[in-house]
Amino acid sequence: MDVRARIGELKRRKNAVILAHNYQLPEVQDAADFVGDSLELSRKAAGLDASTIVFCGVHFMAETAAVLAPGKTVLLPEVEAGCPMSDMINGRELRAWKARYPGLKVVCYVNTSAEVKAESDICCTSSNAVAVVNSLGVDRCLFVPDKNLAAYVARETGKTVIAWDGYCYVHHRFTPRDIEAARASHPQAEVWVHPECPLDVIELADKVLSTGQMVLEARTTSRREVVIGTEKGIIYRLSKENPAVAFFPARESALCAHMKMTTLGKILRALETDTFRVEVPGEMADRARGAIRAMLEIA
Repeated sequence: MDVRARIGELKRRKNAVILAHNYQLPEVQDAADFVGDSLELSRKAAGLDASTIVFCGVHFMAETAAVLAPGKTVLLPEVEAGCPMSDMINGRELRAWKARYPGLKVVCYVNTSAEVKAESDICCTSSNAVAVVNSLGVDRCLFVPDKNLAAYVARETGKTVIAWDGYCYVHHRFTPRDIEAARASHPQAEVWVHPECPLDVIELADKVLSTGQMVLEARTTSRREVVIGTEKGIIYRLSKENPAVAFFPARESALCAHMKMTTLGKILRALETDTFRVEVPGEMADRARGAIRAMLEIA
């Protein structure tokens, strides 16, 4: 029996579903029941009847699924698949930082650990960060951990967004020269970039879109060519769903090594051995869930 067939058999036996992030390897996306962005998949996990969730992504994503789907088994096929940006701040550091700014609300990007979410007032995604900050009704707030997303939010809202010094190493490496070179190579293409990119890159783009927004935009675009300024793994899904459009990476080396760690073999191992299980302690999970629910109420 081949790996795909064995995975299918174990899924049925264990009442499991496979969720895969948009940046995962093509073979993993093809094996998944659902492909999407991190919060979209976590919400999907909470609403499914499945008792086991195999989350093909990175650690904070599996944690978020565990927070939103208490009582379900959440497995991360590759235990070393982390997120360097998420690791740039922990709960202790956030508590100390908050103490320097008494009274200010803390907005945390979904790309954070459960302990950081638990120390925050409200969560946000790249697609709703502007709406979340506007919803606070204040002129100043703290934002963790992505300084690039914070700068974009400050530009769009006109508010003072005090940012932690974190970033996604994939998006942070995009430069204006990348965008200019992509336009020179594909003069008819529209350029879409992720709001985790630096502001000087964002200012050269035609559209600023989260991964989920890129998926939706691709379904309705009238353009025949699009340059994509995010982790290039999403191009597999975009091309598969929209064969009439040609998608090109704004930077060939825009790859997240952690997102590429998960393979079909590791998914099979996860289902065979129930590893690696991701759990969040009760009180921390409750507080983290509160930050996520605060976001869902306004977004």
